[in-house]
Amino acid sequence: MKKLKLNQTTRRNYLTYGLVILAYAILQIMNGSLSSSLKGMLVPICAYVVMAVSLNLTVGVLGELSLGHAGFMSMGAFTGVTAAVALQDLIPAAPLRMIVALIVGAAFAALAGFLIGIPVLRLNGDYLAIVTLAFGEIIKSIFNNLYVGVDSSGLHMSLLSDNTNLEEGGKLIIGGPMGIGGIQKISTFTAGFLLVMVTLVVVFHLVNSRAGRAIMAIRDNRIAAESVGVNITKYKMMAFVTSSALAGAAGVLFAMNYSTIVANKFDFNTSILVLVFVVLGGLGNMLGSIIAAAALTILPEALRQFSDYRMLVYAIVLILVMLATNNPTLKAFFGRFKPGKRSGKEAA
Repeated sequence: MKKLKLNQTTRRNYLTYGLVILAYAILQIMNGSLSSSLKGMLVPICAYVVMAVSLNLTVGVLGELSLGHAGFMSMGAFTGVTAAVALQDLIPAAPLRMIVALIVGAAFAALAGFLIGIPVLRLNGDYLAIVTLAFGEIIKSIFNNLYVGVDSSGLHMSLLSDNTNLEEGGKLIIGGPMGIGGIQKISTFTAGFLLVMVTLVVVFHLVNSRAGRAIMAIRDNRIAAESVGVNITKYKMMAFVTSSALAGAAGVLFAMNYSTIVANKFDFNTSILVLVFVVLGGLGNMLGSIIAAAALTILPEALRQFSDYRMLVYAIVLILVMLATNNPTLKAFFGRFKPGKRSGKEAA
């Protein structure tokens, strides 16, 4: 039975990989026939897919509600873009600079996740949600009041007002509420696809590992897991930091697709939007998160013809989908098509 379950999990993971690769191949083949608006949405879709999968690791696998995921996204966006701008002359190759920016953004977001996780992960339920919400707003306020410049002496930083005192020829990278302007747009759909694949590999390997089983044991019954020697803080921190790092990388990908980025873009609404992706796709269901993120990113643009009523239609569609996916009859019907369903019955 254990081997059968493992095989079902492996098949489901490979199915997710295959569908993502197939979608990428189809979009590359159809690139010439895609509208300009859809082409412009490909990178944001990849960024939101990474955000949804990473948040699902915290909400679906770990079982903790986080409402500050956009804070980690902004941490990665601002630190990664700052690194890319500062290294523009030193690393002229855009793909290599993009990789460095992704690593820097993921590292800083992971550090933020670790520091926030020390006090936060001792909390549960609504308390954790409130503290992560506060963290997201704090990060947004910091970047709204942060000034960072670079000159021959290196990086200069100041808060509240521009006191960087740059030398002649220096460049102000982060300009407080004005954010970062003049960004060289080096994010590509291929980079987004590769980041999605890396995210899936990291999440699937973590979930299917011994650590992943410990994380799910904590989710199912914290007291029982602790009674058999599972280090609660260690494994919760592992999931939280991994989720934060992936969100930071998504922030870099997202930010470097635009010429200007401001802190207000990563507000509470963004965190809720990503949480909607996770809930709509299904807790712990990474393929569902991918489909939901892609569909709900495209849907508002597709409904633009309805003008003032498009967000109303968007909300109605969300409600109908949630009602349909929670209907026992429909769930039983689609359950017949799950991989390994027949083999499971035969094994019984």
